[in-house]
Amino acid sequence: MTDAYDPAREGARMSFDGHMSYGDYLHLEKLLSAQAPLSDAHDEMLFIVQHQTSELWMKLALHELSAARAAIAADRMQPAFKMLARVARIMEQLNGAWDVLRTMTPADYTRFRAQLGQSSGFQSHQYRLIEFTLGNRNAAMIGPHAHVPALKAALDEELARPSLYDTALAALARGGVPVPAEVLDRDVTQPHVAHDGVRAAWAQVYRDPEAHWALYELAEKLVDLEDYFRRWRFNHVTTVERVIGFKRGTGGTGGVSYLKRMLAVELFPELWHMRTDL
Repeated sequence: MTDAYDPAREGARMSFDGHMSYGDYLHLEKLLSAQAPLSDAHDEMLFIVQHQTSELWMKLALHELSAARAAIAADRMQPAFKMLARVARIMEQLNGAWDVLRTMTPADYTRFRAQLGQSSGFQSHQYRLIEFTLGNRNAAMIGPHAHVPALKAALDEELARPSLYDTALAALARGGVPVPAEVLDRDVTQPHVAHDGVRAAWAQVYRDPEAHWALYELAEKLVDLEDYFRRWRFNHVTTVERVIGFKRGTGGTGGVSYLKRMLAVELFPELWHMRTDL
């Protein structure tokens, strides 16, 4: 009979009194005690964990988007490409979360839905910050956060600065590709509206990638990101329809009808539209 394996023989630390452990570094005591179901329904834990982990991924996405925007503004394209690629992979993780949530049936959800009160993912301030950062801007969406001054201030501040797409268009102009002045000088608090001049500018890049390689790669990174974001929206509406049908959402929205309207939103419209011109 062989001796039981003892990691200490290979130098692994086994005592952490006075030393930082894995749990200490990640604050796991706090993190793992943040799940507090309000009912005895088995599936409420799934619902809570899915949404909490999604918020953690969104926190990382905002971290990367903010840094990517700053890098693009400074013409540091290579670091920006890595960050944008990471955000696309984060969106892939968020998409995977819907697969787990879809194992919950309508009967499962009904057991604890009343416990949610008026709470809804519609009220996620991090999701709203992501939308604002990417360019889907609507000041009315700050309303659900007006009662928390710090959250309102964060959303107001984001609305006042150029979006990721505004920053990309400014880089396009600095790269020698004509971008209409009315687009570059527009009111950034408003959502970007598709413009034929911007469509022509991106088409110029795509017709001669070798002459505009950094801008070409930037465009593809943005398209990749929106591709995954669209899939997230589609999976969201499909999951909601599968679990609650066409009931009104807990936060007061139309539920599926509201989410389906969001499917039509284009973040970087000219990057999609100009493909028809090539």
